[in-house]
Amino acid sequence: MLAEEIKKQIDDMDYISMLSLWRFAPSGSLMFQGETGTYFAKIMKEKESTLSHEERVNVSKSIGW
Repeated sequence: MLAEEIKKQIDDMDYISMLSLWRFAPSGSLMFQGETGTYFAKIMKEKESTLSHEERVNVSKSIGW
């Protein structure tokens, strides 16, 4: 079951924070496993969908790889 505090943490993140975590979290991060991972991906996609292609590219460039 997804803990409310984790759900709130995910909900409160902006897209750049989510993408940074997606790219740089250690392998096996609990944020991307099970119900938490499913919820994280859903919310990240929702936030991504509010941005234009150019905005998404700029966010990606700003955090690097």
